[in-house]
Amino acid sequence: MPEYRRVKLKGGTYFFTLVTYKRQSIFLFHEAIVLLKKSIDHVKDYYPFSLEAYCILPDHIHLIFSLPEDDNNYSVRISQIKRRFSKQYNKKIGVLDLGNKSRQNRRELPIWQRRFWDHLIRDENDLEHHIDYIHYNPVKHGLVNRVHDWKYSSFHDFVEQGYYDLSWGEDNKIDVEKEGFGE
Repeated sequence: MPEYRRVKLKGGTYFFTLVTYKRQSIFLFHEAIVLLKKSIDHVKDYYPFSLEAYCILPDHIHLIFSLPEDDNNYSVRISQIKRRFSKQYNKKIGVLDLGNKSRQNRRELPIWQRRFWDHLIRDENDLEHHIDYIHYNPVKHGLVNRVHDWKYSSFHDFVEQGYYDLSWGEDNKIDVEKEGFGE
């Protein structure tokens, strides 16, 4: 297996994709979405970062966040979000599938895939492209016909800030076939 090298830049802005174990649709339930948001907020208190954009889909999530100027350790933030959510999810909702033997030996709950996709945002154009991708993702996956119909993303925050018009994405298809989107 080739060795995957992560690019770590102090104060960097990153795009992430986190996928559920066996692509389980655990985020179909409002309670799971609330637990995820609370987990992210909890981790931000201990490992600060600025959440720039997000989208929560049934079996995966996309995040863009920026690290403090003196910090490049996004891996600890991702692992803590996954860990916190897993504990809270198991406590409040419960896990039916115990996972494979390897997960059981490591005492890992079968909620997340072990790895995650990351991409260092290179410039403003790259950031805009990834924000557009995140917000258009529910349409791409056929979950809604219009971007504004999906309520589990930062799209409506961006509309309030004047970044998007409420009808954004209806007239123009977003190019989701480009590399760098880890799905």
